[in-house]
Amino acid sequence: MDNILEVTNLKVEFSMQNHTIYAVNDISYNLASGEILGVVGESGSGKSVSAMSILRLIAIPPGKIKSGKIIFNNQDLLTIPIEELRKIRGNDISMIYQDPMTTFNPVLKIGKQLSESLIIHKGYDSLKARREVVDLLNLVGIPNAEKRIDDYPYQFSGGMRQRALIAMALTCQPKILIADEPTTALDVTIQAQIINLIKKLKKQYNMSIIWISHDLGVIAGLADRVIVMYGGFIVEEAPATLIYRDPLHPYTHGLLRSIVKSENKNKKELLYSINGNPPIITEEPDYCPFYPRCAYATQICSKENPKLVSTAKNRRVACWNAEEIVYDK
Repeated sequence: MDNILEVTNLKVEFSMQNHTIYAVNDISYNLASGEILGVVGESGSGKSVSAMSILRLIAIPPGKIKSGKIIFNNQDLLTIPIEELRKIRGNDISMIYQDPMTTFNPVLKIGKQLSESLIIHKGYDSLKARREVVDLLNLVGIPNAEKRIDDYPYQFSGGMRQRALIAMALTCQPKILIADEPTTALDVTIQAQIINLIKKLKKQYNMSIIWISHDLGVIAGLADRVIVMYGGFIVEEAPATLIYRDPLHPYTHGLLRSIVKSENKNKKELLYSINGNPPIITEEPDYCPFYPRCAYATQICSKENPKLVSTAKNRRVACWNAEEIVYDK
């Protein structure tokens, strides 16, 4: 399968008053055409920063993309003129953000905000753009779209705002959709509806999707392949079925143990949590970033950061002891 996006050696830093935050540390991955790639990790692991770097949405300063290449349509998105990049944003590559209430302008009607991309990128007049927006709102399941198009964001429920945000991202039928934790603020029922909607639209538009989440359970039935990030590094990458059946990295195993399973919901037992604190990202580690929290660490883990290496076709892991560890089932 051909790659539609190639990220190579991406490194992103934020310069603060007294220190530097090493947010993304030399990561590389590909996105195949028609693939749903899940990017998983706890808060501060570099998921959102790496995704926003694709469209150069990092605030500069304090942020800075120190190095790397992001190849799309045979051009490096990190070096092309900003005028060329603006033609790609919202047109070829769209993004769904975590909080639709802060994404929408509260004083502009939903229809006006959704029409903007069609007018800018497709050259539609306002009447044609309005008809297209109504069709999109119907497509994402918003009832009475002909009337709701003239509502303001505050008149939509959380689930409806998220659907409207998805419609906005789809206005130009993008080749790549980046979804940055789009269901985090929603209840479980609405989460399931949004996930099913995304799967349906992915087939309809033949899109490639990068789905960012802190919860492996959310993307269990969604992603084709999963990347696990920790402390700004990719620590594991594998097809989704292998990640869930046979995790190699201790951090991935810990995330999977943290998922509440249906058979355990009625049992009176504490939820599993990974001991220790998140990594310190104000220093570049010369050791495995998960070492202080890892129950399987050995001496070398405290002295050298392991490389992300291939262990099989389409599978990579950054762990000195991955081949020796046997996890409890």
